[in-house]
Amino acid sequence: MLAASAALSLLLAVPTGAAAAGPSDPSWSDEPAAVGIRLVDAPVSRRDDPRARLYIVDHLKPGEIIRRRVAVNNPSSQPQTISVYPGGGAVGKAGFQFAADREQNDLASWIRLDTQEVRLAPDESALVEVTLIVPPDATPGERYAVIWAESAGKLNKLTNVRNVGRAGVRVYLSVGPGGEPATDFDIGGLTGERRPDGVPVVSARVTNTGGRALDLVGELRLSDGPGKLSVDPVQIRVDKTVALDGEAVVSVPLDPALPDGRWTAELKLASGTTERRISGEVTFGGYRMDEATFHTGSRLAVGVVLSVLVLAALGGLAYRARHR
Repeated sequence: MLAASAALSLLLAVPTGAAAAGPSDPSWSDEPAAVGIRLVDAPVSRRDDPRARLYIVDHLKPGEIIRRRVAVNNPSSQPQTISVYPGGGAVGKAGFQFAADREQNDLASWIRLDTQEVRLAPDESALVEVTLIVPPDATPGERYAVIWAESAGKLNKLTNVRNVGRAGVRVYLSVGPGGEPATDFDIGGLTGERRPDGVPVVSARVTNTGGRALDLVGELRLSDGPGKLSVDPVQIRVDKTVALDGEAVVSVPLDPALPDGRWTAELKLASGTTERRISGEVTFGGYRMDEATFHTGSRLAVGVVLSVLVLAALGGLAYRARHR
């Protein structure tokens, strides 16, 4: 079974299970099981790809082999034995999905580690070598996996529960003859709205039109607002990985103090070295006339009403005079 989630390549794992310990169980510690892992190196050919500095991203032909290193860290205050192992992954409508427990897929089965566990003192790190061997008969396509580091706390003998935490580095591997499939995507029209909680939001729909899954980052700029106001660029990191032929709505929340009115928005998004931009007009809170226009319109409306009343009164007097 696959559990939907989003993870960075470097993170502190949150315990996956915990229970309060009884005061009479001194063998159990309530300190969360914590572990960190990050990618240490990337191929020179991808030095300009920020995504390849976070994840193992590559394209290989059947029969090829690559090697990478990850650093496993113990951020806790206690010595820990940390397990390291590959696990399966997938990308679907919910984004990047991690296989449950130690379940593997074909890509995970191609991964070899030079060690399965490391014993680390507090704040100590260790390097683990990752070897990825593509079988000669591998079929073309993009595959996904995770290099996991897992730490398990002491067992609470009263409740039979222990804290477990894990963190992982994702693997995106394209397999096939020839060159790597192109990364490409389209950005739909920009829309603006103010949510019921008062937060203005700019949104756009992204469609993956290329041959690699997308992990999007970028920025949003607003200018030419009411009174010619502009806003400092807002940095964006989209949590959801966009699958092949998939779509995602990118929504950027802004400061609630942002004035209502019309703005010019420019959205820039990138996955790896592929970048796309779109600009357009967005409106928050609907269109509102300025104060001068409102007062001019009000005076005009009052004048029309008074004129109608005067004409009606004169008409009534003329009718009564004729009747007499």
